[in-house]
Amino acid sequence: MGIITIPMTDLSSNTALLRLMTWLSPAFPVGAFSYSHGVERAVHNGLIHDKASLQNWLNDLLHHGSIWNDAVLFAASWLDAREGKDYGHIAALGEAMAGSKERHMETMLQGSAFLQAIGHWGPDSSELAGEIPYPVAVAIIAARNGVGLEAGLAAFVHGVLSNLVQGAVRLIPLGQSHGVALMAAFEKPIIAAVQRAAISSLDDLGSAAIQSDIMAMQHETQYSRIFRS
Repeated sequence: MGIITIPMTDLSSNTALLRLMTWLSPAFPVGAFSYSHGVERAVHNGLIHDKASLQNWLNDLLHHGSIWNDAVLFAASWLDAREGKDYGHIAALGEAMAGSKERHMETMLQGSAFLQAIGHWGPDSSELAGEIPYPVAVAIIAARNGVGLEAGLAAFVHGVLSNLVQGAVRLIPLGQSHGVALMAAFEKPIIAAVQRAAISSLDDLGSAAIQSDIMAMQHETQYSRIFRS
């Protein structure tokens, strides 16, 4: 695994905000719209069937499951990148923690796609080649571009949840108004999770969202499906 070396950039707060919004927007070519993170299988099995069950499912992922782990990996990667440390061990740990074939594909392909697209912000895109998990990739780039830890982490977590809500709106189905209401309801939980993750360490990694992992595994052999994971 090669180490990505990106010069530290001193940006204005407005420029840093604009870059963060672009990198985590639905238009950024990481293919996030292709992944349901096992939600498709959970809908298929009837575990997610309305707004309330979707909110409970995502809340568990945010506080006790894969999204929480990604937030911890993000924070650790951001701190190491700002200090110029080798983050390779964090990337390897993040890859090893992918609990199924599809989840491994999801985080690694999005990480690679993110780093390829980031070449538009640097003179030498070849310097950004590599295969590292998505949260690690975003954290490193955010740190090197002057984006604050909590700001970058909040935007990342919001983007992940927003993508899953939009997928569920199609799958359940739900109205767009229900999707917007869910994102409004997640503001305080996102802030709370980000504040915890910002002062976390790799020792805080861990998941109790076993049912979500099982759904991700079952999705791999689902006969008819819309999403890649």
